[in-house]
Amino acid sequence: MKYKEETIRIIDLETGYHSKKGTTVITTGISASLYSGELTCLLGPNGAGKSTLLKTLTAFLPPLKGEICIQHKSLAEYSDAELSKVIGVVLTEKLNLINMSVEELVEMGRSPYTGFWGHMNETDRRIVSESITLVGIDHLKERMIQTLSDGERQKVMIAKALAQETPVIFLDEPTAFLDYPSKVEIMQLLQRLAREKGKTVFLSIHDLELALQIADKVWLLDRPHGVTIGTPEDLALNGDMGKYFHRDGVEFEHERGLFKICHKIDKTVKLIGEGAKFNMVKKALARQGIGINTNDVTSNDIIIEIADDGYLYNGEKAVSIEILLDMLNDSI
Repeated sequence: MKYKEETIRIIDLETGYHSKKGTTVITTGISASLYSGELTCLLGPNGAGKSTLLKTLTAFLPPLKGEICIQHKSLAEYSDAELSKVIGVVLTEKLNLINMSVEELVEMGRSPYTGFWGHMNETDRRIVSESITLVGIDHLKERMIQTLSDGERQKVMIAKALAQETPVIFLDEPTAFLDYPSKVEIMQLLQRLAREKGKTVFLSIHDLELALQIADKVWLLDRPHGVTIGTPEDLALNGDMGKYFHRDGVEFEHERGLFKICHKIDKTVKLIGEGAKFNMVKKALARQGIGINTNDVTSNDIIIEIADDGYLYNGEKAVSIEILLDMLNDSI
């Protein structure tokens, strides 16, 4: 395992913004570190200050208080040119570019090194090509940006950040607007970049379950609790995950380390069987507000059994869960 080096240190950070009406404080007292080779996810409810924190770490907003050090140097001491070689940023906003190819957009990641006129040398072209290949979009490099799907555009922006050759990459909701398989693909890509290239990858995300399955570290952020940091597993076991995202109708399962919807149960039936069919019937029943009776069977109980070729509802056969639910709804 590669040695993980501290690349960013935050000391007693206070975030917010100034306006004509005065100063608005969003978060206070954040002290934490980010490391090379790790994918860290920033989680929290809406309004917790995730975007404000990211903008502060990327110098888009000044901190109200505290210090941010990147590679043992204060963020305030970096010039814009120096910072562009240290931090790569991928934002959520959709691109409004037309008549620009994927390769040309990735080439813009080399602008910190090519100077005002943007002349590319062989080294620049090699880095752009390697970045495109690493993200797996060689087949797209001649395509125009406006012809890409949302997922493809996100990959292009990540390739551009890689071409920038920064040790740190910040991303604001990189999985927004994507379907679930594309979300997983983007997150696995970022995880691979952190581990194989030793990048410090820090991103905000709303997809809790996806973050909990892929992140090396999680930052839980909200105004009442501040920030709590740990591996997804530690935060699940010590109760912090459930505390931060407690809502009526939602429950955090410590054993699985995932969230589940809690349905209001009005009735119960006796369910007999095991395996995948059992679990799917149980899930379907819960959605209908029907729980599972674990006590001994009585004469008034509805009994559902898992059969090899379907399901038995009080001895009557149903060939699918849909038909089973119809039979159940007709009788209760």
